[in-house]
Amino acid sequence: MVELLEWIMQTLIEFKVKAKNKHHAAIYNHTLATILVEYASAVYVSDLTELFAWTCSRCNGLTKGFQILELIVDVQRCLQAYVGVAQDLNAIVIAFRGTHGSSLQNWIEDLYWKQLDISYPGMEDAMVHHGFYSAYHNTSLRPGVLTAVKSAKDFYGDIPIMVTGHSMGGAMAAFCGLDLTVHLGCQNVSVMTFGQPRIGNAAFVSYYRERVPNTIRVTNRHDIVPHLPPYYQYFPHKTYRHFPREVWLYDLGFGSLVYTVEKVCDNSGEDPSCSRSVKGNSVKDHLRYFGVKLSCDVSAGCRIVMGNGLASYHTTDNDGNIIFSRNISSVLRMNVESSEEGKSL
Repeated sequence: MVELLEWIMQTLIEFKVKAKNKHHAAIYNHTLATILVEYASAVYVSDLTELFAWTCSRCNGLTKGFQILELIVDVQRCLQAYVGVAQDLNAIVIAFRGTHGSSLQNWIEDLYWKQLDISYPGMEDAMVHHGFYSAYHNTSLRPGVLTAVKSAKDFYGDIPIMVTGHSMGGAMAAFCGLDLTVHLGCQNVSVMTFGQPRIGNAAFVSYYRERVPNTIRVTNRHDIVPHLPPYYQYFPHKTYRHFPREVWLYDLGFGSLVYTVEKVCDNSGEDPSCSRSVKGNSVKDHLRYFGVKLSCDVSAGCRIVMGNGLASYHTTDNDGNIIFSRNISSVLRMNVESSEEGKSL
């Protein structure tokens, strides 16, 4: 019995899959997922002083030592994102915040009943969700992110870029990954999202998967959001679809012996044996992945907190949106100082 349980745990803890793609291999790695979900959680922090300094309570786990280069806060639309360098991953990490808790229910209802399409520029027949597209492309987030990525690439060279986000933040992460590949010419972009909604039709999905094949969408049990906007199999030209590859988290077992399975789904993006095999009816499953909280603090809502120590780092545009920037040379200096302190201990 003990040997059986050990085999089950070993089998279910970590899955890897290599996609059959002529351009790139999409690989799911459990350890990387548990790291990136913490980055997706940290972007919800409303205390900008702690977030920019990476001293927040959500910044002490697997992401410890991360250095933010740019933190962008679109105050008018309650959007937030950051770009930084993770030395342990040797990568640029970009994270987008999802919808804050006070408006989540209304947002879900809008996704279910309203699907406002716009054409994706430069791709025939590709239609995408207007709200998600605009949240990335038509706000202060995109120019802030692109500026920081260009600066980091100029300094660090062609290191990997990992883009992540939860919920609507996952939708923006996908648009960002595509943008970096198509318009910035980045060749080593990977995207991993958590609880992401559908963002476009079949033509868009085909366009996306060819250009950003190294994409993983993690879904959790009965999470409602990955089921939205609804999938109508009898209207293939109208309905939105997910791009691959999905990894579905679900429970398996009986009694007190229950384990979380990480099922790597097929390459269709709409595997009927994964999250589509259950009803998407849980907001609770949407707000916690791998045991990590993915929402703002209840008391914070869309409120931001900023100390006087950030005055020298931030600029404000005419609409009141805020960008906090750190010079890359100062990041390197902090890393050197940290290394020297570690050697002296």
